[in-house]
Amino acid sequence: MATAGPLLDCQSDAVAGVSNTATSVVITKSAMAKDKIRVAILFGGKSGEHEVSLTSAQGIMKAIDKNKYEVVPIGISQEGHWLVGGDPMKALRAAAEIPPALAAMAEEEAEALQTVLVPLEPGQSPLTTVNAPLELDVIFPVLHGPYGEDGTVQGLLELTGLPYVGAGVTASAVSMDKAIAKDIFCSHGFPVLPYRVVLRKRWETDPTSVISDCEAALRYPMFTKPANLGSSVGVSRARNRQELVAGLDQAAHFDRKLIVEQGIQAREIEVSILGNEDPIASVPGEIIPSRDFYSYAAKYIDNASDLLIPAPISEELTEQVRQLAIKAYTCVDCAGMARVDFLMDKVTQELWLNEMNTIPGFTPISMYPKLWEATGISYTELIDRLIQLAFERHTDKSRTETSFDTSMAT
Repeated sequence: MATAGPLLDCQSDAVAGVSNTATSVVITKSAMAKDKIRVAILFGGKSGEHEVSLTSAQGIMKAIDKNKYEVVPIGISQEGHWLVGGDPMKALRAAAEIPPALAAMAEEEAEALQTVLVPLEPGQSPLTTVNAPLELDVIFPVLHGPYGEDGTVQGLLELTGLPYVGAGVTASAVSMDKAIAKDIFCSHGFPVLPYRVVLRKRWETDPTSVISDCEAALRYPMFTKPANLGSSVGVSRARNRQELVAGLDQAAHFDRKLIVEQGIQAREIEVSILGNEDPIASVPGEIIPSRDFYSYAAKYIDNASDLLIPAPISEELTEQVRQLAIKAYTCVDCAGMARVDFLMDKVTQELWLNEMNTIPGFTPISMYPKLWEATGISYTELIDRLIQLAFERHTDKSRTETSFDTSMAT
């Protein structure tokens, strides 16, 4: 008999045109007595990376082995409402502003996706949630940024008792918060560029001392960013005090914790990691941004940045990058996948660990799947491996006892 997970409040009034009613979805474990594994793709979310998540999810739903998996799409609106049944992707795309490069990818893939979406009941609105229990075998969260990559949804998925792809609560939370991650990486001896952490409240109430502290500890150029966001959302390059003020103002729109980092003339090197206790690293890749740095516009709007795979670096540096990436991955007890980003000084070739993304972009132009493709693992095989790693991790965790016989106490 299936074990019910928590009720998810699915507000079907999340998008205009839907009646103001609320229904609930009970997620249960599937009996798996069928030909295909039922995998829920969870996308969207309350994040500045909402639009990127939609395109990542579409890429996964297009590439997944449809002979092996039955896809159940579950969308989360920017207001936090869950959309189940019908076509959640279409509903969320209609409500979101999609950058041109991402929109073009979506149009190319839309036809292929129609074969894997949950069918509608006769007369059912495509935005209506379902009342019947939603039986699933595994969940694949593709929620970039806050409420999806920071351990929040991972905690919910732990309570369902279902396997899920990717890092657990702790690794997700630590990696998402760049301030905490840098502290941990520094404590383990990783090379990390000088930085300062600024709370939004302090910036808003005492900006003069913040600027003084940053200028005393760092030199221009500096980079300002939200501590808990990715896809370069809210990231700015400051070449002077005026730009530093503007950058902190922008970052403060997206987080209560801000980071100011030392800027250098750097090459951007990235490595993809795959695995649980025994992870493996892909070949490194290098990003040649279309702008001053790999900003959101350079990633998703210009569609003009170059990805050099493999990165044109020496064999010695290649091995160093791969080993550092694996060490960082295991340092925070990550699982499933991550992309580890480095900065390499153009003059000295010194390597600096920049950050780790536990739910990296999965769009057709994203580095994570491209690096694995260059290493010999196709997009479709990569998805399959990630799902199998989720089952493997769940089986191992299931061995842990959750009760204690007090009669055995000594």
